[in-house]
Amino acid sequence: MHLGCHLSISKGFKTAAETAVSIGANTFQFFTRNPRGGRAKAIDPKDLIGLEAILEKHRFGPLFAHGSYTMNLASDKADVREFAKGILLDDMDRLAVLPPNTLYVFHPGSYVSGNPQTGMEWIVAALEEAVARNPKANICLEGMSGTGTEIGSEFEQLGAIIRGVTHNENLGICLDTCHLYSAGYDIKGDLDGVLQQIDEYVGIDRVRMIHLNDSKAPLGSHKDRHEKLGEGTLGWDAIIAFITHPKLIGTPINLETPNEIEGYKEEIEEIRRRTGQPLL
Repeated sequence: MHLGCHLSISKGFKTAAETAVSIGANTFQFFTRNPRGGRAKAIDPKDLIGLEAILEKHRFGPLFAHGSYTMNLASDKADVREFAKGILLDDMDRLAVLPPNTLYVFHPGSYVSGNPQTGMEWIVAALEEAVARNPKANICLEGMSGTGTEIGSEFEQLGAIIRGVTHNENLGICLDTCHLYSAGYDIKGDLDGVLQQIDEYVGIDRVRMIHLNDSKAPLGSHKDRHEKLGEGTLGWDAIIAFITHPKLIGTPINLETPNEIEGYKEEIEEIRRRTGQPLL
């Protein structure tokens, strides 16, 4: 099981990897730049050498590179879309020097006062350029909770965006347990049915990564409110059933729960205990 959490890379990738090892993780997620801004820190080649040594020594799974929250490729405002596309294309350049199995994930965007179909078309157009910029990039659309005019809370939308991109072989989706439940997909009471819908509209093979969270909000609330594992409306039984389901087992996982480092360590240890995995 490749299991980790979101970590800061403010002190470098090597330091983040060392932190991951210290809490029993064998993957981690990081923001490619300030999540609320557009600027990105230059990547130090020496830092990457240190990172890669740790990844190899501790048999890490794919890292998750998370795009900035300021990206809105579906906006009805052209300047907002161009800003978002600039971030996306720059991230493709950064991804080219990171470990080759790194998975890039971003929020599809919100159509604001436009309409969802046009918003999806703009996302497809941006992805066409991103794939052309870095054909080897592993890009994932994150499933959303459906707050406001968010795109991506429905499997039909995610599947349509992926199919709209000409060379979509390396495109996939990220399943966020909180978002799924808030979007109205009952992964607690009908997990098999939800996975069947994913397979129908997207393809189960397109599930490349998992954000693991409990939820503060009830089923179908369309509220993005992450909770610590076992303390929300999903609960431990549903969480463990999700990550050990035969159709999802082996998918790399990173926690996005409202925790500090020690809290992540405790959750990682508890997951490994509950799934019969050895502690690292």
